[in-house]
Amino acid sequence: MISRRQVFGLGAAGAVAAGAGALAARTLPAEPPAQAHVEEVFPFYGEHQAGIVTPAQDRLHFVAFDVITTDRAELAELLQEWTAAAARLTQGKEAGAFGATGGSREAAPDDTGEALGLPPSGLTLTVGFGPSLFDDRFGLAAKRPAALADLPKFPGETLVPEISGGDICVQACAHDPQVAVHAIRNLARIGFGRVSVRYSQLGFGRTSSTSRAQATARNLMGFKDGTNNLKLEDADLLREQLWAAPGDGAAWMAGGSYLVTRKIRMTVETWDRTSLREQEEIFGRDKGEGAPIGKQKEFDPVDLSAMRPDAHVRLAHPSAHGNAHLLRRGYNYVDGSDGLGRLDAGLFFIAYQRDPRTQFVPIQASLAKSDPLNEYIRHVSSGLFACPPGVVDAGDYWGRTLFA
Repeated sequence: MISRRQVFGLGAAGAVAAGAGALAARTLPAEPPAQAHVEEVFPFYGEHQAGIVTPAQDRLHFVAFDVITTDRAELAELLQEWTAAAARLTQGKEAGAFGATGGSREAAPDDTGEALGLPPSGLTLTVGFGPSLFDDRFGLAAKRPAALADLPKFPGETLVPEISGGDICVQACAHDPQVAVHAIRNLARIGFGRVSVRYSQLGFGRTSSTSRAQATARNLMGFKDGTNNLKLEDADLLREQLWAAPGDGAAWMAGGSYLVTRKIRMTVETWDRTSLREQEEIFGRDKGEGAPIGKQKEFDPVDLSAMRPDAHVRLAHPSAHGNAHLLRRGYNYVDGSDGLGRLDAGLFFIAYQRDPRTQFVPIQASLAKSDPLNEYIRHVSSGLFACPPGVVDAGDYWGRTLFA
């Protein structure tokens, strides 16, 4: 196996070329073999942050931080340090120049070391800023985008405040869970004394595909999820539905996107005792192939009239919400048991969009009101974040346009 250091003896130019090649390979009708995945590298610098339209990796470590410093300059400095570390980590290097074993033996290493010898595994790191960052601590209130309006309370949700919200989030996606955990651990280490971890979530088995070269994944209810998800190949729709534009009202967000997260616990034991017929009618799709009710294949055009009026697919369909689309890249999770013999399991929902007020909010309002799936699920956490545009080069950093 090639080590992380060996892979990137090629330098940044090699990293960019490898990343471009990886994206090009995604236009083929079959996914690359597993070994190709772990050697995969995505460019860190670009117009948009990686980890949004990037073909969804298999593992997630998501974290939300509270900022505990009240010094604006110190926060901006932290974002610069994080960006430098992220640029290294996503290219298969260690978090700091001296790594886990270099530098003075009398000082703490500037990398924790658990990813030594591991390949890059397609690691991406994506940052976002929550509504709470725009209070009076840092003089950012006037720069809060209108699209970052607090989400309304939806019927039936039972949110836990301790695992909701957050000033800053970081989404780490990779094909190796240790690589993703290593990245978040090192950002938390670098941020010590300036940020504290509010909550974090591990995820596995992506539940959505973000490229047509990927097979549609399944959620823990056994159904294919995100068949009609926005894909990186949908250039026109991405411009219209995903990326914030200069005229949207917050110039610093141009080229960025808005992230909504929801931790959705599934009562899998009850679901598992439900008949196959009812399961399929609830979703509006057949369980094996994933075909819409009344059709034969997964990607056959949906006939909404063929399914029950409250079928999940019908309630969430773009035609019911002014053609609103979401780019979803959620993950399954299992957090052990609840102490009563039931799995604490479900979906960590992740969706990117241009404006949650006209995309996520009306879709979720419809689902919360009428979706028969509500008998089997419970929303326990929620997050909303403004993810700024990509980092252009080594002189740029996450959020620079916000702090300018």
